[in-house]
Amino acid sequence: MTGRRRSSSPRPSRTTRVRAVWTTAAAAVAAGASLVAGCGALPGGSGGSREPVKVMTFAPEDTRSTNMPGMPAIAKAYARWANVDGGLDGHELRVISCNEGNTSTGAAACARQAVKENVVAVVGSYSQHGDAFMAPLEAAGIPFIGGYGISSEEFTSYLSFPVNGGQAALLAGNGRQLADVCGRVSLVRPDSIAGDELPSLLNSGLAAGRRRGSTDVLAAEDATDYTAQAKQARKKASAGLGTADRPGCVTAALGERTETFVDSFRRLPEDNRKIRISSVMGSVGQPLIDSTGGRNGPLEGAYITGWYPEAGDTRWSEMQSVIRTHAFGDNRIDPADAGVQTTWIAYTVLRTVIKSLNADAINPRMIARALDAGVRVSTGGLTPTLRWGFEDMLGAPGFPRIVNRSVTFQVVRDGRLVAQKQGFVDVGKTLSKSATL
Repeated sequence: MTGRRRSSSPRPSRTTRVRAVWTTAAAAVAAGASLVAGCGALPGGSGGSREPVKVMTFAPEDTRSTNMPGMPAIAKAYARWANVDGGLDGHELRVISCNEGNTSTGAAACARQAVKENVVAVVGSYSQHGDAFMAPLEAAGIPFIGGYGISSEEFTSYLSFPVNGGQAALLAGNGRQLADVCGRVSLVRPDSIAGDELPSLLNSGLAAGRRRGSTDVLAAEDATDYTAQAKQARKKASAGLGTADRPGCVTAALGERTETFVDSFRRLPEDNRKIRISSVMGSVGQPLIDSTGGRNGPLEGAYITGWYPEAGDTRWSEMQSVIRTHAFGDNRIDPADAGVQTTWIAYTVLRTVIKSLNADAINPRMIARALDAGVRVSTGGLTPTLRWGFEDMLGAPGFPRIVNRSVTFQVVRDGRLVAQKQGFVDVGKTLSKSATL
């Protein structure tokens, strides 16, 4: 590992790399940013008496590593859907997208563009580089609503309003999930600054379930083969286990590179040791399960921790309907992708806040004040009710602004990702204890 430049974060979800051809004349492209805009009165709206609301969604696209094109794509579909129905409380919704390129320079450029465009909020965006994008937004007083949860600033900035518990909640939850079913656990994670935080989070969950800590297996997050790490993880997870013991578990938190790890793992020579694979949503999803063999693949029986209900849950039906009707076949949008789901929830927050203001003109300060004052947001059961009052925040070191402490336990059965346990699991206490491990 010596001499390799360490990156700032594990990679997020596996997303499709096939670019869609826009078939609607409503899409306009200008200088790397797209604006969903309309002219004149909104159908079913207030006849244009209320000012438009302009927001930004940024995410990396067309990079050699992390790509999240579904997030700005679902944001634009959401805008088309909202505007057909009269906008957000009579305000036409305009969405600007920005490609942050998975670089700190790109993230800062997107934030500066948001300021220049006078957006009222940045909504449902992804970036590892919170230190680059939050400062310009804070200087302009622009709230950041429902980021992916991958940068620490999302859980510390006074203008950030997260809708999930981020990577921290997933790893703590994964440890709690595995404590009930596994003997020994190996964690394969990135050899990076953010990756260094993952063992204590996973171990806090294991400790909550009265299980011993995991074995830490470091891996380069840009590797093209993980055979050595797969062998080491399997050996450590099965050490000392008898045939009657619980299976050993290998949990991989490598984001987009988890696919490469699974491929390496399944190529190992077979042995008689009982090993189960595990991971977190964003590293494993239904597309990866399908591409690795479904019910006959290595992920059959895998334990997965997510933020939200499984993709087949009926609570996602409204989002799926919007995708069918207003995405125009845009195959960047995968309804099972955690980034797409998070963006949908973030725009649900925006809609609720604007409706609560009941004003002809909206500005960033109004939105931030309403959120700070404790506006309650129902997401139709996709999360617990969201509220960002001081008393609602976790207050734990490193992520004080977490208000959604819940995760879901899922498992792969017959090649499909389904609920292992109904309902949400609160990992707030586990997160608070993780700082002491």
